[in-house]
Amino acid sequence: MLVLLPPSEGKASSGRGAPLKLESLSLPGLSEARAAVLDELVELCAADEEKAREVLGLSEGLRGEVAKNAELRTAGARPAGEIYTGVLYDALDLASLDTAAKKRAARSLLVFSGLWGAVRVSDRIPSYRCSMGVKLPGLGALGTHWRTAMAAVLPEAAEDGLVLDLRSAAYAAAWKPKGEVAGRTASVRVLHAPTRKVVSHFNKATKGRIVRSLLTSGTKPGGPAELVEALRDLGYEVEATVPSKAGAPWSLDVLVDEIH
Repeated sequence: MLVLLPPSEGKASSGRGAPLKLESLSLPGLSEARAAVLDELVELCAADEEKAREVLGLSEGLRGEVAKNAELRTAGARPAGEIYTGVLYDALDLASLDTAAKKRAARSLLVFSGLWGAVRVSDRIPSYRCSMGVKLPGLGALGTHWRTAMAAVLPEAAEDGLVLDLRSAAYAAAWKPKGEVAGRTASVRVLHAPTRKVVSHFNKATKGRIVRSLLTSGTKPGGPAELVEALRDLGYEVEATVPSKAGAPWSLDVLVDEIH
């Protein structure tokens, strides 16, 4: 199973670990695309703080994020699972998983990123600020920048198992599973059951809980149909939309009564 996650906007500090080794990150087929974004981002943030704030869409209160980006090559690096924070990652709570579940997380979780493309939670990265919606002056829109590299690398990472897509729209645009891979992909929405509306906070929190439930239970759904049954067995209310044609992803709605 491969689980596709969005990053968090907020991130923990880099800490005092050894600096980034770009060549050590998972999915080495993304290395060239990563280096291109890293080079331009560092150069932009080191050269012109005001322009960098504008490009990155940062408020005055987030001015310090520009200086942080300028030092990405020398800043300490930590496992991505420790860098990403926020509602989804608080609910997932990787640090409290038992040893077996942590191993499953390291194998199956893939976090999408405007800077790195996608990383595993065990990959060591520094704290940064660069969303997938950013348009760099040289490379252009990052969503577009990543598509070619992702199309070549992600099908192999998916292997022959289930792909559980929990990404937000901006990150989903960087790679859309196609063909046979799409046929074993399930995208998930979390809806407030009485209103059938998505509410951002509990949408993220529930997705974190879903991933945690799958990791701690050790269940291994082989495809979308098996995932539906697994989630129902774990206590989730799930409505599935089966695609009308082969080579299209399943859509799952997880219904939640309480907003929390």
